Amino acid sequence: MRRLLDILVAGVGLAILALPLGIILFLVWRQDRHSPFYIADRAGIDGVPFRMVKIRSMVINADKSGVESTSANDNRITALGHFIRRWKIDELSQLWNVLKGDMSLVGPRPNTIKEVATYAEWERVLLTVRPGITDLSSIVFSDEGDILKNSSDPDGDYTKLIRPWKGRLGVIYVQHGNVLVNIKLIALTVAAIFDKPRALNGVAAMLASYGADATLSEVAKRERPLQEFTS
Repeated sequence: MRRLLDILVAGVGLAILALPLGIILFLVWRQDRHSPFYIADRAGIDGVPFRMVKIRSMVINADKSGVESTSANDNRITALGHFIRRWKIDELSQLWNVLKGDMSLVGPRPNTIKEVATYAEWERVLLTVRPGITDLSSIVFSDEGDILKNSSDPDGDYTKLIRPWKGRLGVIYVQHGNVLVNIKLIALTVAAIFDKPRALNGVAAMLASYGADATLSEVAKRERPLQEFTS
């Protein structure tokens, strides 16, 4: 049933968005006459690598800098790229990965092969389902770039401040995900673009219904500055 929903939504979504995405792709190409796509290896279900497709929001060869995390004021982001990231347009091309079966509409966000290699044992449960375009953590940390803004070590701060919480939210999804949960998370993802507090309240309500750890629920509300995770 989940796979059927994925195919239906991804197929219809790509058909409806074909024209506006075509315009965006042309504008990205016109900036520097290079491919408007950013294609990168990511770890899929069971850790099997796949080629994830994103609409490029950075300069060519930005990934060669060695920095994997991106802050809002990263100078690798193009002028158009800021707009693309603000409205999450770069993620829409991943509907193609969903249609192919590499990804699902909802599931833990796919990580790099390098990062997956450093997973703790509890994190490896994230690899038991297809990675997704959105999930609980995508809503809670939709402002990831702003969190890392002005950071002198984006990768280090991501690892300390964001990754542990994203991973735990991902585990919650793996434990409780179903078609109805997926539909609710898709709706909350759209809501987060226009009304983040409302979307966070929705996530908090879901976590409460699952009996999630109080600290995780508090982090998900995003009412206080993020603190480094301590086990």
